[in-house]
Amino acid sequence: MENIKANTILDAKGLACPMPIVKTKKEMKNLDAGQVLEVQTTDKGSKADIKAWAESTGQQYLGTIEEGEVLKHYLRKSSNEESNEKKHPNIISNEELEKKIDVDKNIVVIDVRENAEFAFNHIPNAISIPLGELENKMNVLNKNAEIYIVCRTGNRSDLAAQKLTENGFNNVINVEQGMSQWSGKTISIND
Repeated sequence: MENIKANTILDAKGLACPMPIVKTKKEMKNLDAGQVLEVQTTDKGSKADIKAWAESTGQQYLGTIEEGEVLKHYLRKSSNEESNEKKHPNIISNEELEKKIDVDKNIVVIDVRENAEFAFNHIPNAISIPLGELENKMNVLNKNAEIYIVCRTGNRSDLAAQKLTENGFNNVINVEQGMSQWSGKTISIND
């Protein structure tokens, strides 16, 4: 395997979402346009997270190389004209979503966390579609349905909401606080 030269290497091994993205965002600010950042992680969900973050900010996602347990993500910093971080405009708080679920049991909640995260704690009737699988599973969703997207902190769900909206979904809402702050009913593998 040919070694890929990066201008900077960021060690984010052992960190879980959203920390690899937080550290990547901070490190990208220190790079000049055109420079390459190598982000080393051990979080399997980081592949989809970093790729989606790069797309939403205008940075160039070059690819990921797996070396044992370590994922090496390569990003190229875009010029200021190219990069402008987007945020999904339609948001809802955990409390507002909880009230909506109490009123409408048929509400569509998509949980974009990894399968293991979902198994240990999720909103009743939520559909598990990890962020990395969303693009391949969009066709099973109703483009006109009111869809609420949840993750652990609101970061992955923001990226997922943007992706669905870009693909013609009309009514997508990001649950801003996510499962880390959820106080409503949950189902767990331990129940």
